Amino acid sequence: MTAALEHSFVELLEKHQNIIHKVCRLYTNTYDAHNDLFQEITIQLWKAYPKFRGDAKFSTWAYRVGLNTAITLYRKSKRRVKTQDFEGVSFKIKSEDYDNTEEEQLKVLYKAVHQLNDIEKALVFLYLEDKDYREISATLGISEVNARVKMNRIKTKLRNILNP
Repeated sequence: MTAALEHSFVELLEKHQNIIHKVCRLYTNTYDAHNDLFQEITIQLWKAYPKFRGDAKFSTWAYRVGLNTAITLYRKSKRRVKTQDFEGVSFKIKSEDYDNTEEEQLKVLYKAVHQLNDIEKALVFLYLEDKDYREISATLGISEVNARVKMNRIKTKLRNILNP
């Protein structure tokens, strides 16, 4: 990877790292698991970045890579994705400490979302990020109609979870 490409990656990752933190928050329950998943998603983004063509926004691409990595790792807990060592990398990525102290309402929402399956979690996450159904469908690889139908079913499911 060229120095210019490395610099571009680091800049974009620093700008959009909260996307990765949000994905980690959805798919993990502990600080250590959060950090492990954050590192794994970052590695997967790093490995895939030379092939990033820019057809979509970096943030959309990062969502997709992040969600796919999280789903792959946590769907089959026995299976481990091989990681790449950062030791030989000539740059440092500035990492912001993630503030885990969320307000009570957010904790209740996360608790409810944790009861959903992996695809439903991803759909809710993108919906809460104010992504339109076109972008949600592109990120998840489903049709817009399918995304709408699934979201309506998830809303009903969440209402039942939150208001038993």
